Formats: sequence, C-alpha cells, structure tokens
Amino acid sequence: MLGCPRGWFFRVALTSAFLLRPEQHSRLPVARLAPRARSQAPGSLRCSLGYLKVEMTESTNVSLKRGSVAIEDDDRVASAEEAKRQKVSECCSATGQDGRENSSLPSSEKVPGPPETAGQGKKTSEVPSEEEEEEDGLSEEGEEEEEVESFADMMKHGLSELDVGISKFVSSHQGFSGILKERYSDFVVHEIGRDGRISHLSDLSVPVDEEDPSEDVFTVLTAEEKQRLEELQLFKNKETSVAIEVIEDTKEKRTIIHQAIKSLFPGLETKTEDREGKKYIVAYHAAGKKALANPRKHSWPKSRGSYCHFVLYKENKDTMDAINLLSKYLRVKPNIFSYMGTKDKRAITVQEIAVLKITAQRLAHLNKCLMNFKLGNFSYQKNPLKLGELQGNHFTVVLRNITGTDNQVEQAMNSLKEIGFINYYGMQRFGTTAVPTYQVGRAILQNSWAEVMDLILKPRSGAEKGYLVKCREEWAKTKDPAAALRKLPVKRCVEGQLLRGLSKYGMKNIVSAFGIIPRNNRLMYIHSYQSYVWNNMVSKRIDEYGLKPVPGDLVLKGATATFIEEDDVNNYSIHDVVMPLPGFDVIYPKHKISEAYREMLTADNLDIDNMRHKIRDYSLSGAYRKIIIRPQNVSWEVVAYDDPKIPLFNTDVDNLEGKPPPVFASEGKYRALKMDFSLPPSTYATMAIREVLKMDTSIKNQTQLNTTWLR
Repeated sequence: MLGCPRGWFFRVALTSAFLLRPEQHSRLPVARLAPRARSQAPGSLRCSLGYLKVEMTESTNVSLKRGSVAIEDDDRVASAEEAKRQKVSECCSATGQDGRENSSLPSSEKVPGPPETAGQGKKTSEVPSEEEEEEDGLSEEGEEEEEVESFADMMKHGLSELDVGISKFVSSHQGFSGILKERYSDFVVHEIGRDGRISHLSDLSVPVDEEDPSEDVFTVLTAEEKQRLEELQLFKNKETSVAIEVIEDTKEKRTIIHQAIKSLFPGLETKTEDREGKKYIVAYHAAGKKALANPRKHSWPKSRGSYCHFVLYKENKDTMDAINLLSKYLRVKPNIFSYMGTKDKRAITVQEIAVLKITAQRLAHLNKCLMNFKLGNFSYQKNPLKLGELQGNHFTVVLRNITGTDNQVEQAMNSLKEIGFINYYGMQRFGTTAVPTYQVGRAILQNSWAEVMDLILKPRSGAEKGYLVKCREEWAKTKDPAAALRKLPVKRCVEGQLLRGLSKYGMKNIVSAFGIIPRNNRLMYIHSYQSYVWNNMVSKRIDEYGLKPVPGDLVLKGATATFIEEDDVNNYSIHDVVMPLPGFDVIYPKHKISEAYREMLTADNLDIDNMRHKIRDYSLSGAYRKIIIRPQNVSWEVVAYDDPKIPLFNTDVDNLEGKPPPVFASEGKYRALKMDFSLPPSTYATMAIREVLKMDTSIKNQTQLNTTWLR
C-alpha cells in the first residue's frame, strides 16, 4: 500500500477497480496528489486505495459527477502479506521447493515457485525460446517515474463507452452514487455448473482411497534428491537413471520412496536394486520424452475415474494464470486441466476444474503452499469438463457508501429484476490503452497485416510499463524485432510473442509471425471487432424501435434464428429478441438495422456478404446474442456500517474457517447496497451495475470529469 501524508488526497474513476492492475495503483506518488481543500477538517483525511466513489447523475444521461478515491497506509495489510509470504516460503521449503520467487508472475503478486523447468535459465543472443524463464520487469525507479507521470494520460486516452457503441439505458429510475471497494471480497463470482448448482468451496477433505500414497511422500526425499530427479525427469542432463540409497531399509520405507518418485515426478518409473550390500531405489524413464506429455496410464487404479474434479477458489488471478501456476507446482503440462469457463482476474472467483490423473491428495497439498488459492470438494469422475458447459455465473457485489434513498434503491433494483439491462459487451472487451483491440481485429479481417503489426507495436499515448515504452521506441526507430525484443524482460506478452515471430519468420511473413501468438489471443482481436459492431447496432436498434419487438426482428427457435412476422409480434417480448454478431452463417434483421450493419462494415472496407477469410481461423461464422438480459436470483439488501474496511459478507473461505457473519447496526455512518444476481455466460456484471447506478464505466469519461483533481 502507498503511504500518504495528511493533507493530500486523490480522485480517480470507478473503472480502475475493474481495469487497472494493483501495481499501477501502488506506484502513484505523493507528488501527484492534489492538496487537501482548506475547508477539510484537519485529520479527516482517509488515505487508502481501498475504495472508489462514483457519483451518478439524477437522470438517464451518460454524464456523471466527480468520483473519488481515498488513499490509506495500512501497516496491518503489509504485515499480513509478509506473514503469508513467510508461511509459503516455509511450506515450499518443507516440500522441496527452492523458495525462489516465480518470476513469470507480475511483480506485485509473486509467490515462491517450483524448481526451474526445461529450458529455463538459458539465454540466447537474439530470440529467447518460449520456455525461457522470464522476469516480469521490476522496473527501475526512473521507469516508475515515467509510468507515474503518464497515469492520467492512460486514463485520458482510453476509450469512452460511446467509442464502443454503449449509449442507452433501459430504465427511467434516478441514478445514485456508490463505492465499489478495491477489496476483492466486494466482487465475488461463483460459477453455475451443468446441473444448475452454484459452485461453492465447502469441503477441503480428500476422498478416502486405499491406493493413495501417505503424506510421507512429500517429505521422504531430500532437496538434493528432488533436484536430481527433476533433472532426470526433464532430460536436463545425460543421466539415464538416478539411484537413491535407502538409509533405513524397511519395506515400508522403500514403498514410500517408490510412491514419492512416481507421484512427484510423472514419467519416471522405479525399481529396487542391491548394490554392494545396500538397497537403492533406481528411477528411470519409462517411455522416453513422451512420458512427460502423458501421465502414466499403468499407475492409475482402473476403478478410479481418470479425472479429479475440484472447486478452485482464487483471488486476483485469472483462470489461465491459475492453471499455469498449478501446473508448475505439479510438474505437469497445463493442457491436462479442463474447465467450463474462464474467470476474470479482479475478483474472488469460485469455479470447477478437472485434471487428468492427478490425485486429490497431491492437489490438496497445494493448499499449504499457495497464497490466495484454495482447492477442495474433490471427486473422481470419468470425463473432463468442456468449455461452455456452464449455465452462467452468480455475482455478489457490494456498492458502499451509497447516496440513494431507500426508495431510489428499490426502484433501481426492481427495474434490474423485472426489465434487466442492455446486454452490451463491457469495456473490458476492448482493452484499456489508446489502441483498442477491435482496431487490430478489423485490420486482421481486412487482411492488412502491416497495419496489424503496426497497431500492436507502435508507440502509443498513455501509461505503460517502462520496458514496453522502450520496446516500442526501439521498434519505431529501428524496425529490428530482435533489438526491440531485448528491451522486454517479459517475453510472453503479445508484443514479445509478435517480435519473436518477426525474428523467426522475417518482416515479409507477418502472417506466420502473428501466428506465434496463442490462438485464443489472436481470436480475441476479431471477436472484439464483432462485439464493437454488435454494441453499435444494438444501440441503433433501441434508438430506432425502442424496447418492444417489431416485425423483422430476430428470435431464436432452438438454435435457428427466424424473423418476427407482423401477425406474430404479440407472441414475443423484447427479452426474446436477438441480434447477430457479423459472420457468414447468420441472417440479419428485416428492417432498417440490416442496412446499418451493411453500412458499418462497408465503411470498414469489409464485405458483409463474404465474411470468410483466406486464413480459416479468421473466418467469422457469426452468432446471435440477446439484446436485453434479465438477471435471475436477484436479491438485495441495504446495510449500515461504520468501518469502511470491514467485509460486509463472508466468503467461502471465511465460512470454512468458521468466521461469524458480520453483524450490522440499525444505523451507521455509511450505507451499502449488497446485490446478488445470476447471469448467463458471456454477459457482463459491470453492465448490470451500470444500469443500476446509471454509471458510465469508461476510464476516459471518468478522467475527464476528474481532471481538476488530477492536476
């Protein structure tokens, strides 16, 4: 946390709670803060990046009043984090980890990592390999100053909601102000599974299995033995086997060593040998290098399901980062994990994960080693999870220090429950920098590969990490991908991956160079463009026809889209109407909005009648999306409280630890709105909050309203 002297305060936008990384907050210097207004009573300053205040207009207009954030130095938070780090370090030492910080994680959230994996620590003079161990760029002081000075610029040059087509509200209630705390526990997401049940972490116990090894497997091997076994497992040297002497030669001791090696180092097989009157356990490769990619089939009990399903509770980590971290600790490849949906970073999230042939015991052991993670509710099942199988997500959101009257809150929440909100793609879909992701997607669809490269690599307005600024400057000056890449301590970012591709394939083969970026990341750009078109078209549709179905609108019958006919209009409501994301396998409404689609794509040099691309991955089939979403399981409560730092409800971990739920007084200094609601997949809770508060969620709009306080 950033220390802040009395007499200074700082104002910033609500959207930073969703869109800014923690390290960007912590780097705000005192020198950038505005002097406290003279009318403020001495000692009344609250200094904390803990919460953000956004005051809303009292009409349906998009404009708002100033928002604010206070900054506070909380020694207790710092000491608690230090205690956590110490605990993790001790735990990992006990289990043979070397206690190093995992440098593939952002610097603000590093945790002790597992031993280096294959290829790590090896440098090449030009282009690092993808497996190379990378630092996440602990910026030097000069770089930090550079970032800080452009913090306001980053917000100023960001997108506004109007830039991405978000312009309408569905309800007529008065907006009011509220605070969405920086505290992660004020924004909690629980996955809704295939069976319609909301996922909760409620049980940390391990299923009883007679064939599971004992807890001794985690301590029986020394750190040196683990290092030798890992080097053997990852083919780091020319040894074909590793022999471990059995000091206390008993059958039980030998069994534990066998189990430890097979459990902790997948791909290794073991045997017992007598050498000069001493017993040795010899570890060797059972199936060559393929053993690393595929868990050993013969070592898994046939009576047990091949997949261990578990509930993952995580804080401040997106799903892929979490899986990458789990795979490193387990020494397996990430592709043996499966899940139904990805969850955003900036929240507490609870979801189901499945992993192939890893025991619940090994997974549960990670609870002792990882911060901000908990694994539980283990079960063995025959099948993995599949993307898209979830029914949705349940959100618990707290808006603090609300200014709305009980009647205003009642109107807003009843409107959300009964009418819903426009199903816009939220601001997160389009990026936070001066180069929106939809612009890159449009260039891809136009087959303008030089523009794609330029948009990703060119210098841009706004704040970025110092090393990214230097990388972009080097690229603009030299157009030398290897030279620009050397400016990046983080090679796995999109810029680093593209530069690596350009170094490998050359400037005349940008398509192949771009292909080095993971497929999901590449498709994100064109999906962002589809979302950009959809948002704009939905705003036009509501502006033209309002919130009622009209002839020519589209509805779904099963998976097929059909037109609403004149004599059929009364059989539908606005909640049935869908709009297409542009593609080659969709139809468009039979009214003015169809021509609006055509005009928009034509203006972008795209042919709405031919959305197939020369490269199959970038061909857009299209899809349909409901224009109005009515949340399910909506409930709310207004509570009074005095301490702005106390949690206002328990998380799953709180409940597991037996913490009593918070007790609220009938009156207090502040009032908070606690909201619960469920949404289908691919809908944005921020858009629901926007409708309740009549809030513009863009960074740019918030900054323009706060420039007085940023000077």
